[in-house]
Amino acid sequence: MSTMTINGKSAALPEDRDALLVDVIRDGLDLTGTKLVCGSGVCGACTVLLDGVPVASCLLPAQAAAGKSVTTVEGIGEANLHPVQKAFMAHDALQCGFCTPGFIVEATAFFERWRAANGIAVPSREEIGAALSGHLCRCGAYEGIFNAVAAACAGQFDGRDVQPPRVEAGAKVTGAAKYTVDIRHDGQLEGVILRSNVAHAEITNVDLAPARAIPGVIAAVSLLGDDGVVRFVGAPVAAVAARDRKTALAAIASIRLTSQPMPAVVGLDDARKPDAPVVFDKSSRKKAGNVSEGAGGPAPWKGNLRGPSAAFSQKAKKARSWIGSARDAQDPLLFEATFRTATQQHTCLEPHAAVARFEGDRLTVHVSTQAVFHLAELIAKRFAMAHDKVRVIADHVGGGFGSKASLGTETIAAIELARAAKAPVRVVFDRHEELSVTGYRPAAEMQIALLPSPEGALKALTFNAYADTGAATNSTLAGLARLIYPAEAKELSDFDVISNLPPGAPFRGPGGPPMAFALEQAVDEAALRMKVDPISLRKRWDTNPNRRRLYDWALGLDVWRNRKNGPAQTGRYRRGVGVASGYWLYIWQPGSSIEVAVKGGRLVASTSTQDIGQGSRTVIANTVADAFGIEPHEVEVRIGDSRLPEGPGAGGSRVTASVIPPTLIAVQKLKAAIERSAKRMPAPGSNAPWRELLAASPDLSANGVRPEDSKPTAPGVRSPLRDAGFIGIIFGWMMRRFSNLAIGAGVPSSVQVVEVEVDTWLGHVRVLGVHTGIAVGRIAAPALARSQATGSVIQGIGYALYEARETDAKSGHVLTSNMEDYRIPGIADTPEIDVHFDEAGFDHVMGGSVGIGEVATVPTSPAIANAIRDAIGVRLTETPITPARIVAALNARSAA
Repeated sequence: MSTMTINGKSAALPEDRDALLVDVIRDGLDLTGTKLVCGSGVCGACTVLLDGVPVASCLLPAQAAAGKSVTTVEGIGEANLHPVQKAFMAHDALQCGFCTPGFIVEATAFFERWRAANGIAVPSREEIGAALSGHLCRCGAYEGIFNAVAAACAGQFDGRDVQPPRVEAGAKVTGAAKYTVDIRHDGQLEGVILRSNVAHAEITNVDLAPARAIPGVIAAVSLLGDDGVVRFVGAPVAAVAARDRKTALAAIASIRLTSQPMPAVVGLDDARKPDAPVVFDKSSRKKAGNVSEGAGGPAPWKGNLRGPSAAFSQKAKKARSWIGSARDAQDPLLFEATFRTATQQHTCLEPHAAVARFEGDRLTVHVSTQAVFHLAELIAKRFAMAHDKVRVIADHVGGGFGSKASLGTETIAAIELARAAKAPVRVVFDRHEELSVTGYRPAAEMQIALLPSPEGALKALTFNAYADTGAATNSTLAGLARLIYPAEAKELSDFDVISNLPPGAPFRGPGGPPMAFALEQAVDEAALRMKVDPISLRKRWDTNPNRRRLYDWALGLDVWRNRKNGPAQTGRYRRGVGVASGYWLYIWQPGSSIEVAVKGGRLVASTSTQDIGQGSRTVIANTVADAFGIEPHEVEVRIGDSRLPEGPGAGGSRVTASVIPPTLIAVQKLKAAIERSAKRMPAPGSNAPWRELLAASPDLSANGVRPEDSKPTAPGVRSPLRDAGFIGIIFGWMMRRFSNLAIGAGVPSSVQVVEVEVDTWLGHVRVLGVHTGIAVGRIAAPALARSQATGSVIQGIGYALYEARETDAKSGHVLTSNMEDYRIPGIADTPEIDVHFDEAGFDHVMGGSVGIGEVATVPTSPAIANAIRDAIGVRLTETPITPARIVAALNARSAA
């Protein structure tokens, strides 16, 4: 039997020539710091050192390691943390942490090579980017990674201990953090889902007997709905649980189906045709998915078109009339265009996964989820169980971005199989499933007309949006334009275009980026036609006080003041500067609660929220530590367990605004209880009075529940729902009643200035720098807030330049089903990003803080598009702005 040495210890290798090293490391040796993400050597998450050389263990046969030395992340800094690990912690070069072990392994190898050749010289950004170009981070932690690797190579962390700004950073840089895919129970089975291979059919029979007859298969269940209809390729049909994944895959291949094909329609254009097959008839419309984070309002249906949803229009007839008259008069100030944005996949690096285990009548489910407490309620309801019999655990979550906020097929299948098999079952999606059936930001077609008045005011705006939602409804794009740039008249109409594609899902600022891509380019075009500064025009039209302060900041940037305003540029490489604005709603979750306790002299804060990389643990730890005058690492934060006090889901940028107020209330109560129980108070002038009181305190606890906000006090701060009038009040009631979300006063805002360079021969766009100004109140965890902001910008760069799901227009199969074909930004695509936080505007919120993740990504794609227009004089109206589209646009202009 052949062996390898792994982290200094001998380990046997399997005789199976097909066995991959990643599986031996993870499943055989339980070294779960090595992550399996893409399975094709693209993402770098599975990187290990083979005789000191980085390799992708997902591609390497296990036998290739025979007689060699393998080092995983667990073997790096095993006795003492490596300088690279310390630097990653200090610079917050991580968010969800799922990709971090792979980066650490590769960066360590680069560190050793660099130091041997260059001593403590500082490597350039380009050298670091080249070394780490085989690694991807969907959270966009690249800016911190650049800084960390440079600092480590320069010797700044040689022999130095660090207190990281992120409280769980140590677990993530060492591979100790456990995610759902890492959970192992005794006797655990592997579950696999059989999915539809056709876009539309009625399945009349599912024969599971052949699967059940295969040795090693323990359970097989049907997952079909009550009508037996599948409405997209990848719809779940059945699932099996077996001793191993290979057996489970063989079992689902043996299942026999009897089905009746139904006519299908795929995509935005075909689904709108008058004779298009209907996806949902009147009796089945409730089966459609939801692409929004909140409850949807009523809207008319006609075939596959749901809409218009035009509740937030104002003087719509006047808007149409004025724009029609301006069109007839050929008013040079009128701008009309159709914009198209592509489908964007969430591309979480940790796949959707669930591990279900029954113990008698009690169910425990480890899930990669954004909504621990809410998911437990949904499971209890679906499976007719008492809430206290269901426990959901998500200790660490490898990204979500909106796709993991509901009860998903992976969880349903794991529970059904565990119940049938009477054994724990794990269901983990592969990358094909992850990039096809877990949701996406819908593609959209947006028809916009913007009319300034001769006096320079915004007279009229019409905005009709058609969202390519697949088997789902409830998109809002045009409606989001209601709270920026007040116009005398607005018509804002949203349509869902339903087709036989997987359902869309909420994605970081649902509807915001496509809306801004169209609206912010229209505003920019108006500035060009009016011959006024684009930022100054926004400040003239936009009455929001948060953004007005950001406009002043942007006007003072050197890159803006020094931009070229002369004749059109010539030459191959041309530079441009663009600006765009964005906003999101201030959302919080009623009922959110937290317990803060003294246990054995140590402070413990507990709530059933989760950390998907945005920093929930750290926000809570910082809030408690600040109140008691201690360090955040001295506070134990317990989250990710539905048995803890009710916590908020991670969506809509609501966690910070939902957890800080109840934390502050609980702290106030606990302080009073500690003082009452104290036998003596600290001496006057004590440097650490609360530390002394905590050390002497008996075990005590206090609970806080999220209160309503005080009345707005900042001038001009209004609730978005008040601005929307009666319809807004109804919408707010629906959000609370059906989604348990509250929309508060004030508008989180952002303004971005972007500089690009365009290669006019090849069409390549290089983003040189991004300046992002963000107004979200007090920053509760500055280093993490910066990471959130830069990560949001990087996702926006991907949306603007690279990302597009492609599907077969006839069959409905997703073609970009791997991470080679679906392109997300890499570290070398990352520009330098300057983040400016404006901390005013939310004094009416206890703690003064609201969320960052959504608002920071909304303006990125239009800012890039406006910068490209500034560089080459041609406006691009379709994402992604690919080289081919730029070259075609330049050729069309030359030919005109």
